[in-house]
Amino acid sequence: MKKKTIIILVLAALLLALCAFFMLGKKKAESKISFQTTEVTTADISTSITATGTIEAVTTVEVGTQVSGIVNKLYVDYNSVVKKGQVIAVLDRTNLTSELTSAQANLRSAQTELDYQKKNYARYAELKQKDLVSAAEYDVALQSYRKAQESVKVAQQSVSRAKTNLGYATIYSPIDGIVISKSVEEGQTVAASFSTPTLFTIAKDLTDMQCIANVDEADIGGVKEGQRVTFTVDAFPDDVFSGTVKQVRQNATTTNNVVTYEVVISAPNADLKLKPGLTANVTIFTLERNGVVCVPSAALRFTPEPSIIGKKYIIKDTPGEKKLWTLEGNVFTAHKVETGITDGVHTEIKSGLDEGTKVVLDLIVGRPEGEMMPPGGDNEENSPFMPGPPGRNKNKGGSGPKK
Repeated sequence: MKKKTIIILVLAALLLALCAFFMLGKKKAESKISFQTTEVTTADISTSITATGTIEAVTTVEVGTQVSGIVNKLYVDYNSVVKKGQVIAVLDRTNLTSELTSAQANLRSAQTELDYQKKNYARYAELKQKDLVSAAEYDVALQSYRKAQESVKVAQQSVSRAKTNLGYATIYSPIDGIVISKSVEEGQTVAASFSTPTLFTIAKDLTDMQCIANVDEADIGGVKEGQRVTFTVDAFPDDVFSGTVKQVRQNATTTNNVVTYEVVISAPNADLKLKPGLTANVTIFTLERNGVVCVPSAALRFTPEPSIIGKKYIIKDTPGEKKLWTLEGNVFTAHKVETGITDGVHTEIKSGLDEGTKVVLDLIVGRPEGEMMPPGGDNEENSPFMPGPPGRNKNKGGSGPKK
């Protein structure tokens, strides 16, 4: 009894499988096949790469001090507009003035010693001519005179250095510009013993900015000076700023095993929206061509397969790797073409077909009448074996470029 039940179940399963196979085959036979076409037309083709960068002023100068002391007076603040040679800060001069006074006193003392040694040498020189002093005594006088001369020179240098240091107590703006950073306050002590402390950062002209973009090593080969650039910043998400590539720097930077190169991009800033330090999302157009004869790239990937299109169509193939297909009646004809540049969506056709020729873009399989549509589906679907143009919906064929 048990064995008989198993046999009945197996036979039932086979019967269901045969029914399903018959129904699917019938639906497939009833499916209608059509073809989506597009024209060889003209379009603008461009390729681009993306990167991130930082907005900077073209010329930025850090103003420091070469002497130590207490900041006695500040004459500028953040965003202050300054002119070249304008006094922007003054350090306390008490110690520097004392050093100058001491150096001047040492100079006077050295000069007095020189005057004495000069007269003494002249006296010994006269006595030497009369053989009234020995040569050794004469040499001592001459040496003392020369040492006095050198001492005066050293004292003069000390005075000059003390005057220079005193001058450094007054900080001047080296350029015309605007103060974008201030690192000190009045009463603060700055020490310049081992390095020059930065007091201010001055940007020369904020209407002429630049963007330093970090371009990946895989993309840097296509970047050249003069290429058009667009970028956005988070502060003004609806604004698109324009610029050009000014410089491609050769020095590479490696961060977490990622190699990037710095690309300098001009960033005109007449309305002063761009501020130093903003992060920019950059698009560099590495190739731009207008009015190019082209087709959707998907058309180059289409090939009529007899097992899919059926026996009623005639296929006239031709040798070649790059081909486009035309359909006249029930005849598919292959045309060998020479392709050029591509942006991934469109591909240039250099030769092989004229503008205005209709070519097959994709195959569309229609649903048999009475078949249930899936939720949100269409009444026809593309062949899963045929590639379609980028950007179209899942169940709907795309369209070619506009004329």
